[in-house]
Amino acid sequence: MDNTYQDYLERIAHLTTPDTHGSKLEHIVESPKFVPGENGRRQPVSFPGYSIITPPGVEDHANSQFYQVMADCQNRIAERLGDNLFAVVPPASFHVTLADLIWNGAYEEAALDPRFDKKLQQCIGEIFDRIQPSLSSPQSPQWQMSGLVVMPRAIAVTLNPHNEAAYDRIIALRRALYQSRALMNLGIEQQYNLTAHVTLGYFGSASEPLNCQELAQFLDGCAQEAMATAPPFWVKRAELRKFTDMTRYERSPDFPMLSL
Repeated sequence: MDNTYQDYLERIAHLTTPDTHGSKLEHIVESPKFVPGENGRRQPVSFPGYSIITPPGVEDHANSQFYQVMADCQNRIAERLGDNLFAVVPPASFHVTLADLIWNGAYEEAALDPRFDKKLQQCIGEIFDRIQPSLSSPQSPQWQMSGLVVMPRAIAVTLNPHNEAAYDRIIALRRALYQSRALMNLGIEQQYNLTAHVTLGYFGSASEPLNCQELAQFLDGCAQEAMATAPPFWVKRAELRKFTDMTRYERSPDFPMLSL
């Protein structure tokens, strides 16, 4: 289901243009993952589930400089859009999702089985153990910021692989997960193509109509400024993480981890 390397590069190139930003901004909708809080800033709501992600920013020391550039870009966007329209994601929880697993209603239904979490953790651990030898390498996959993308409910930084080998390593991980019969039996299947990204914030509600073309140019300027200083992003580990909302991604010491 995932794109080929060349198709991925072409798709990301299209998503990160000012013209695409402008057309997407005309159709943004308020994210249900954040609601207005008493202090005027939007607060995260319960949104439980599991994903395979890179370590959150507060723990990912290999990418601390990269995430600082992302935080600076986020601040610039937040100042322009305001608290009501843009709910920022705490930089401490910045990450790249390598494979979505299960979330929200689907997770709540699956978790009616009190053994579901352990079944999922065991299944991911077995997959990681099986593929670890084939994915071990002296150098971790290297990716690079490639622009900003406007999603229906969020703004994110997109990433391109340094080369085809870096892309293929992540695709091999995703293929092993999504082709696992054991995971399918737990109700988990692939729903999205890979779009490597770091979410900066989610949309709230606009108090007045947006000047979409002007805002698109502003976002492109933010992206160009960030790309000029962003170092490479290293994908050193893939970790099973349990999230309770879009700001907290937790793991127990026995949660599976894959070295890349």
